[in-house]
Amino acid sequence: MNRRDFLITTSAATLFPRIALASAPMELVAQPVTAQILPEGEPATPMLGFNGGTPGPVLRARQGDAFDIRFLNQSGEGSAVHWHGLRIDNAMDGVPGMTQEVVEAGDGFEYRFRAPDAGTFWYHSHNRSWEQVAKGLYGPLIVEEPTPPDVDHDLIIMIDDWRMTEDGTLADGFENMHDQAHQGRLGNFARALVEPVTQVRRGDRLRLRLINVATDRIFPVELEGVEGKVVALDGMPLVTPQEMSGLILAPAQRADIIADVTSATSASFVFPTRDGPYLLGEIPVEGANTTRQPSEISVLTPNEIASPDMDNAVSLTLTMEGGAMSRRMMQGMMGGDIWAFNGQSGLTDTPLHSFERGKTARIRLVNDTRFPHGIHLHGHHFFEVGADGNLGALRDTTLVDADETRDIVCVFGNPGRWLLHCHMLGHQAAGMKTWVEVA
Repeated sequence: MNRRDFLITTSAATLFPRIALASAPMELVAQPVTAQILPEGEPATPMLGFNGGTPGPVLRARQGDAFDIRFLNQSGEGSAVHWHGLRIDNAMDGVPGMTQEVVEAGDGFEYRFRAPDAGTFWYHSHNRSWEQVAKGLYGPLIVEEPTPPDVDHDLIIMIDDWRMTEDGTLADGFENMHDQAHQGRLGNFARALVEPVTQVRRGDRLRLRLINVATDRIFPVELEGVEGKVVALDGMPLVTPQEMSGLILAPAQRADIIADVTSATSASFVFPTRDGPYLLGEIPVEGANTTRQPSEISVLTPNEIASPDMDNAVSLTLTMEGGAMSRRMMQGMMGGDIWAFNGQSGLTDTPLHSFERGKTARIRLVNDTRFPHGIHLHGHHFFEVGADGNLGALRDTTLVDADETRDIVCVFGNPGRWLLHCHMLGHQAAGMKTWVEVA
């Protein structure tokens, strides 16, 4: 990406869908769409989307509410919808071949589930996701607390990149083996899609819901023009709010930030790179809020999570293997199975492990590769274990750097067959996936 690619994002028209509430049944239609990804005056891009656009509509509900969604597949190819981060019934998880059959073009599927956790989530295709997510089949899903925090604006920011050609179309090669064996499909154009908002003033308090929807790119993100704290990660409130500095979002990860506007002109989202900072997007600021008084940023109400039984925890190891410059590289490139967990590439008939419901597991994630991986577990959240051995943040996706080892602790309390995979979707496509069973 060059400087122009990033800086012109601020002049592009805002892409953001309308809001759909969970108070009534709704249709979610996957279909071909045309989106103005590049700035106005540049060519529009043929893509896939939901309900006429990409991202799809903002799905909003209150904690405990039910979603009743009729998915209609008019995309021209098989698809399904995964509700990322929601601890819902296994049959509603949206994984073809594991929790349901693929929804063929022209067919539909009824998704009905309750939202047990308040937080920032999202939905996306889980059939050929490395291609369909890259083409735009995704959208935000927000579950509000019974008593939301006191803010002036609650905004969604979806961060993505696209591999574009000079004529404004998406480049082909979604299964390029060179990409899959390295960092995945990285775009040459990126931006932060900021939810439209009425006047934001200096002194306003914002809740910013950041979602990395890129297929493979890890985004470090810096915020300018605001001061605040990270209050939740992957939809789960933090026990102690964290500083915003050093924020890194792997694909599928989310961060909720509560911050006060300090700039008189804009609040900006910046991608730091070796060539300098690049502006992904910004929120214009006009006027001043003279009524809001400075106050501490409070913790969010925690979601109900079972306490782990560490004395009786199952110990497992999940070793990431393969990729470029690895011992299995030639074998993988010849067979398409470039990546592996514990020597096994792709899904098998037997799970990584079968758990009794409510069982605690401590899983050691060993990255024996040259590249980072964002490991995502369906249907559950888990604790990241800190360097001091204490349980840290609750996540559904954890970023494990090259040659790094990290332990996670999970109470497997949601029955069913659950996918466990790298959310660098090019790595998933090339074999980095397995599954667990909860009886």
